[in-house]
Amino acid sequence: MERPRTSHYERRSITTLWRPKTGQGTQQGSGRDNATKMSSQPTSAPYLKQDTLETRRGGASENSWYETDFNGEPCVGPSRRPSGAESAPKENKTVGRQPSRRERLSSLFLPKLKERAAMQEERLGNAKHSHTGSWLRRAKSTTLRIGRKPLLEHCEPQEADDLEHIAAEAHLMSEHSIDPTRLHGGAAARASAAAASRERFEFSRSPIQKDLSKIKDADLSTDSESGIGIDLKDSSDHASDTGSSTLPRLDPASLPPELFDHVISYLDALSVMHAELVSRKWLETAGSYRTWRGLFGTDFNDKRSVSRRVALNVGGFGLGSAVRAQDWKQMWKSRMALDARWRDGYAAAIYLEGHRDSVYCVQFDEDKIITGSRDRTIRVWDTHTYRCIKVLGNPKSTPANQNSTPIGSRMSRQKPFCSVTPLKPQIKPQAQSKPMNHAGSVLCLQFDATTMVTGSSDTTLIIWDITSDYQPTHRLERHNAGVLDVCFDNEHIVSCSKDTTICLWERSTGSLVRTFNGHRGPVNAVQLRGAHMVSASGDGVAKLWNIASGNCVKEFPSKDRGLACVEFSPDSRTILAGGNDQVIYQFDANTGELVRELSGHGGLVRSLHLDSVNGRVISGSYDYSVKAFDIQSGKMLCDFAGWTTSWMLSAKADYRRIVATSQDGRAVVMDFGYGLRGVELLECGKRRCEL
Repeated sequence: MERPRTSHYERRSITTLWRPKTGQGTQQGSGRDNATKMSSQPTSAPYLKQDTLETRRGGASENSWYETDFNGEPCVGPSRRPSGAESAPKENKTVGRQPSRRERLSSLFLPKLKERAAMQEERLGNAKHSHTGSWLRRAKSTTLRIGRKPLLEHCEPQEADDLEHIAAEAHLMSEHSIDPTRLHGGAAARASAAAASRERFEFSRSPIQKDLSKIKDADLSTDSESGIGIDLKDSSDHASDTGSSTLPRLDPASLPPELFDHVISYLDALSVMHAELVSRKWLETAGSYRTWRGLFGTDFNDKRSVSRRVALNVGGFGLGSAVRAQDWKQMWKSRMALDARWRDGYAAAIYLEGHRDSVYCVQFDEDKIITGSRDRTIRVWDTHTYRCIKVLGNPKSTPANQNSTPIGSRMSRQKPFCSVTPLKPQIKPQAQSKPMNHAGSVLCLQFDATTMVTGSSDTTLIIWDITSDYQPTHRLERHNAGVLDVCFDNEHIVSCSKDTTICLWERSTGSLVRTFNGHRGPVNAVQLRGAHMVSASGDGVAKLWNIASGNCVKEFPSKDRGLACVEFSPDSRTILAGGNDQVIYQFDANTGELVRELSGHGGLVRSLHLDSVNGRVISGSYDYSVKAFDIQSGKMLCDFAGWTTSWMLSAKADYRRIVATSQDGRAVVMDFGYGLRGVELLECGKRRCEL
């Protein structure tokens, strides 16, 4: 097996090393004959290794890398002895001598060099498993080490050995400021060669040489001439670059407030709440009025767009009022919590007691609830305290049979988390002249900001001026039977009766405009939208009418039985009808086709209300239940069964509550915002909120 080549300095180091034998010394050339100065006693050489010559002549000792030359550097690689030469060391008969100047220098610097190398090795060894960057590992490969081979990746084996010795020797000479001219002959030339080799060594570690070596070692593709597939970036360099990035970082809070608000506007509400925890500056900007107003508008934009197209006559929009001092963040939290309660059916039951007989009709807004009863009275309730504040009409003397305990067997899974019955104040009926009071049951009512219209079993309608403390202004007489339903807009009032007719009235004067005939049974419900109206009758047909011409445009028949209630969407595209079939029919107003049936009730569907702002359909039934459906999917959202002790006669809803009336003489408010913090901020008050 061919021996590897050894460098010039390695061969020269072998000639300068000697091992004393017992009782005699050895002299190796220093340029002079020192035989006469040698003592006959053996000379100790504590600065020399004992296995030097054996290792240099091919011995595979594991301590071979601890052999040193006259500068204390490791002597790497075996000597270039002929393969047939004997491996035993050549004995020198010369007696002991005084160490030369070179040897004295070696003995002077060798311990310090070993100590420094050991400390460096220990430091690098401890850093091996640390999280220090890759620069330390690269530095380790170029640091003087005694005890193991240096890792020179980009040099040939022979060249690596030479460069390491030259660099170490130059480092030793510069460290201790040794003048090479004061050493033996040839030292100056050696120092010059060491400097040149050191430059060559540094070049081998330069990025250019690394890249060249990578190109040399790269596994090129077949298209080697194009340079495709050659990666010149060192993974260690990449780790170093990413670990010590010097790119400047800018705190967005240091930007102008308008620009920072624009940055925050791209976040959702949850991310903005996390951003508020960064610092006080972030809290001031992320928690500002502008930020949360935009978030509230974004999350509830669909409800806002619908609310601007709807002339609301029930409840409120739940979008708050656009005042600068508004707490939009708390509004957002309250609205999200309120919607979650709707999904879970989590509501409080508040019972309004005061009527002496069945409560047939109800309507409410954010300030008041108005109910009409069989006891011939109309009661006004405060929405915030749920107490009766006014009574219109003369009540009957016979009280209703009120049972405050719901029927347990009919209770649904969605039970009220609390039941509240406000105290009944002693309110006296408002004194009115006899001709302006209803002489029969109040079967229907509707009101807006200024006017209320009521219909009764006495066949008449009364118009009330709300702004004048509910003073009656007109009595409308034309029907021959009880008025079952009423509705109005800015120009007209529409009423339907048990006599199968529908009457159109002028709102401002109360004069009759037109009578619609076409139903073969009692007209139980009617709805008005612009130039059209829709009616539902006991004959099992819902009809769409043109007000201007008085003609029936379309018919929407039920499958079997009569219809008791009807709803017309604000966009005039959807018609809902319910009745004895115990289902809710959803028709397309333009085509007349049946879209779907909403099922779930076990009795006659007596009442319907379409909450187009929130996309819910509220129904009341003779099965003692109130249910909420999703208008888009038809899925049942809530089922409130058994919250009263008798039939549900009417039910209306908004963003916060459902108000339903029952035959047991009570009205029940299913309040989803009861006890919820900040829910009052969602009210618009007396003016329309404009976000």
